Amino acid sequence: MSYRKINPDGMPAPRGWTHGMLAPRGRVLFVAGQTAADASGRVQPADFVTQFGLALDNILCVLREGGCGPEHVGRMTVYVTDIDDYRDNLKPLGAVWRARMGKNFPAMALMQVGALVDPNAVVEIETTAVLPDRESLREERDLPLLA
Repeated sequence: MSYRKINPDGMPAPRGWTHGMLAPRGRVLFVAGQTAADASGRVQPADFVTQFGLALDNILCVLREGGCGPEHVGRMTVYVTDIDDYRDNLKPLGAVWRARMGKNFPAMALMQVGALVDPNAVVEIETTAVLPDRESLREERDLPLLA
């Protein structure tokens, strides 16, 4: 199986990794961990909520380039350097989430880590999105409904 690399213009150039990989069958998009990195690849110092929003913006950029949207996200792992910072900001984080992701709440995991690659990063988010292809949609329509 060959994957299509998803590396949108305006994002940092990947070196030894790819922003996303799109599988040709089943339309699965694996989005590499995204931080609040700007087009230069640097994370500017900012508070947790701001960085969380910018990381989601980078995820949405990869999703759009891959033909997906927030409604296609099926799995997400959030890595944070301070879980208390995450917990202390749940209300504003919820507002940031809804503004970008709507009402889609995928399978998620939250992990505290000692540090992230960029020394200014306080959050990194990894995502998998799934789009049904035309054949899958046809097959799904032909399946009997379960009681």
